[in-house]
Amino acid sequence: MKRDESLDRVRSQQQPYDVLVIGGGATGLGTALDAASRGLTALLLEQHDFAKGTSSRSTKLVHGGVRYLAQGDIALVREACRERGLLQKNARHLVKNETFVIPAYKWWTKPFYTIGLTMYDVLAGSLSLGRSLPVSRKDTIRRLPTVKKNKLSGGVKYHDGQFDDSRLAINVAQTTEELGGTVINYMKVTGLLKTNGKVSGVTAVDQESGEAFTINAKTVVNATGVFVDDILSMDQPEHKNMVRPSQGVHLVLDKEFFPGEDALMIPKTSDGRVLFAVPWHDKVVVGTTDTPLDEHSLEPKALEEEIEFILATAKEYLIQAPTRKDVKSVFAGLRPLAAPQGDSQKTKEISRSHKLLVSESGLLTMTGGKWTTFRKMGEDTIDKAIKIGELSAQKCGTETLPIHGSEQTHPFSDPMYFYGSDKDRILQLGKENERFGEKIHADHPYLIAEVVWAVRNEMARNVEDFLARRTRVLFLDARAAIDMAPVVAEVMAAELGKNDTWISEQIEDFVKLANRYLLEEYKPVLTEKEHN
Repeated sequence: MKRDESLDRVRSQQQPYDVLVIGGGATGLGTALDAASRGLTALLLEQHDFAKGTSSRSTKLVHGGVRYLAQGDIALVREACRERGLLQKNARHLVKNETFVIPAYKWWTKPFYTIGLTMYDVLAGSLSLGRSLPVSRKDTIRRLPTVKKNKLSGGVKYHDGQFDDSRLAINVAQTTEELGGTVINYMKVTGLLKTNGKVSGVTAVDQESGEAFTINAKTVVNATGVFVDDILSMDQPEHKNMVRPSQGVHLVLDKEFFPGEDALMIPKTSDGRVLFAVPWHDKVVVGTTDTPLDEHSLEPKALEEEIEFILATAKEYLIQAPTRKDVKSVFAGLRPLAAPQGDSQKTKEISRSHKLLVSESGLLTMTGGKWTTFRKMGEDTIDKAIKIGELSAQKCGTETLPIHGSEQTHPFSDPMYFYGSDKDRILQLGKENERFGEKIHADHPYLIAEVVWAVRNEMARNVEDFLARRTRVLFLDARAAIDMAPVVAEVMAAELGKNDTWISEQIEDFVKLANRYLLEEYKPVLTEKEHN
């Protein structure tokens, strides 16, 4: 997956693309993948990096949606449970069968949730990840060793999937290119082309070079998440917003606060929401919140009340209460919810079902949904695109399509597990060049070879791309990410042909960004070389 080659293909494209997708998050990538898999000519354009927004900021769950079951949205849960099972089969290196435990502090908790979660299992059918069962007090403590034990009578265990969101995004992009599609990051769509009132392509600008492109397409898909209204306004300036963002915040803690392999699920917090504590890489992710916002941004920032809510809720259930100084990283993501009608503010009650809108101009807009159902969203979008564009295409085959890297030859405890079948090729890089085999940071497992691999094969263009989304250091330990930035910048500069000014700017920009993921500002101790 090489950006220069992708740009060259766009420059030499003579015929209109069958499908042009705007947006490189879960929805857009799923759509481009589906199009390419059916033999259609597909182009995806992302204004920043793949999964820069919401799609790298999830709770790291591939789940049917226990909350939606409680709301009675059976159709959504059935679809999501099915897709969860398919994704585990197709991305074996990224999706893990995770056991969740609901601790029981009231007499009715075990029977109530056992019955409800049995329905969850039934809806999954043959793709169920395991039975939901009540567990004893002793077994609950074994599974959740740091949970508060006073009045604890036991718990209920159930199964869902756990994954790495931005790594899946990169692998889906790679799969799309392997199937003949083209994906390009840092390419911003600036306008829509129209022929006789119908959308017939886009204008776009390469954010790196400033080169302008005019690209023709038979169908155009708006898959920009919380930014869908920006594209809809290009189509119809008088357009009324259809999406209002809702923010979800997560705190990342060391495993000492939650050392087991199982995850904790609190089905009803003080404000009626769901809270998870999920093991992820060598840390634990605790969240989430659901806060309506009036504006969207590429770098949403956690509100103080959201941080305090998560810490206070964790304190209610964990023996060792985490404090602000224990937070390794805090990240916020925006969900694209239907804009409220009237005075409704109940975002937690809005369905996460995806919706497909077709404008009078033929512009397709997909909104809603979640990572778990990204494949089905892509299928539904391309089914509609085929009709609108009168395209000749094969039947959808993504239900059984392996995602790039899907090979579970490495245990999830392996620091490089998320590369799947690519791991051995990265290690080989380290043998070919002695420097590549060195660690980026003495206290962390990441290798310089991973930086080289990300630039050469995963379209990483800057320090943030590597430390935030090719690896997850920024989300796991923002201070460590800041410490790694100088080495990463130096290695990337050598690969990309950049100068010392670029290196300095990259370090400065990344340190500023990474401090948004911390509750207290962190300034790295620079070496004499870096000072100079």
